[in-house]
Amino acid sequence: MSGDGQVTLGNAVVMKHTAKKVRRLFKGNVLAGFAGSVADAFTLFEKFETNLEAYNGNLSRAAVELAKEWRSDKVLRKLEAMLIVMNKEEMLLVSGTGEVIEPDDGILAIGSGGNYALSAGRALKRYSKELSAKEIAQAALEIAGEVCVFTNDHITLEVID
Repeated sequence: MSGDGQVTLGNAVVMKHTAKKVRRLFKGNVLAGFAGSVADAFTLFEKFETNLEAYNGNLSRAAVELAKEWRSDKVLRKLEAMLIVMNKEEMLLVSGTGEVIEPDDGILAIGSGGNYALSAGRALKRYSKELSAKEIAQAALEIAGEVCVFTNDHITLEVID
């Protein structure tokens, strides 16, 4: 999983270049990345990790419970962030509209540069059979950073062994 480091205030000001948008959760066995409001994402990380503990690391169950709570709670409903969570077996996108999506091809991307990274990642996976998942994640985000003004090249890359 990879994430860039840019935090933008509105559409005009880059506030931070070195944010860490990818985190290790649940004793390092789960990776979580976010796009959107930083404070909102941290709130969701905490709730997701609480769910992981409650459901013994069951990623799908923890994600579904988070999505249900996020969608139905009056305060959480206003949070503006999206999450991608993964372990060795699965990867999921979790949104505030109650969606929990598992990709068909093992590639997900969110945020301003998400569509660029998704397209690049799919092309790299399809046509560069020798690249590892780590190399694809790195290259896809580098390409997104070249195209999207809201994505930079300060990349955090985490791998689950």
